Amino acid sequence: MIEQFYRPGSVQQALELKRQFLDDAVYFAGGSKLNATPTKTQRKVAIALTQLGLDQVNWQQGELHLGATISLQRLLDTALIPQALREALGFVYSRHIRNQATLGEIASAAKDSVLLPVLLALSARVVLGSGKTIGLEEYLAGSNPELLLEVVLPDPYRCCATRKVARSAAGLVVVTAAVSRNAQSRVRIALSGVVARPSRLRDAENSGLNGPALEKRVADIVDPQADLCGSVAYKRYISGVLVADLLAECQSSGEKQ
Repeated sequence: MIEQFYRPGSVQQALELKRQFLDDAVYFAGGSKLNATPTKTQRKVAIALTQLGLDQVNWQQGELHLGATISLQRLLDTALIPQALREALGFVYSRHIRNQATLGEIASAAKDSVLLPVLLALSARVVLGSGKTIGLEEYLAGSNPELLLEVVLPDPYRCCATRKVARSAAGLVVVTAAVSRNAQSRVRIALSGVVARPSRLRDAENSGLNGPALEKRVADIVDPQADLCGSVAYKRYISGVLVADLLAECQSSGEKQ
């Protein structure tokens, strides 16, 4: 339960507060994850990021920079973002939630995140409070993620497609998948919901497969759990079909260009 709330005026002040309170403190942006079950925080100190100016979208040296505290709705309304990211933002069914939640929610690495697959497929990097820029995959693999300042898309308009399967628009997510294909025909495949954490399927990416063969490879790789959303067999099947369909969509789009 949050007992103290700080509003630092700079990134340096935010980092100093985190060093002061250590594990008792948590960075606070929109609060959509920190205030909601099952991700509700037990930390006692909130370090608000609203005064740090991290809510902008702009081009820098040919790369698209997305501020971590921009709300999902503002991001959705931004003309610069790629279509696949726009579609993924639309997977968050409630405008109320999109108005509250920020891009920084990806730091929670929720297993069923609808945003992380498309960002992973788009080769996203992240800028941290320490000044370092690292790949999103490396950031998600860390046990204690640093303060997230920006998400950087080096090639935002590469061919990319994403899709979500859920029981209903507001229901539990079964799987979200994203597939991208660059100008050199290199494929990136990322999923959430049917893997331990949102991640790329490198074995499937490097297989050179498509159609039913790719469906089977993906089904063999994912490790879902049976729950209200479906059986293990169903989740394996639908994951394979989804990835194969998205790859075919990217290949078809590339041929038309």
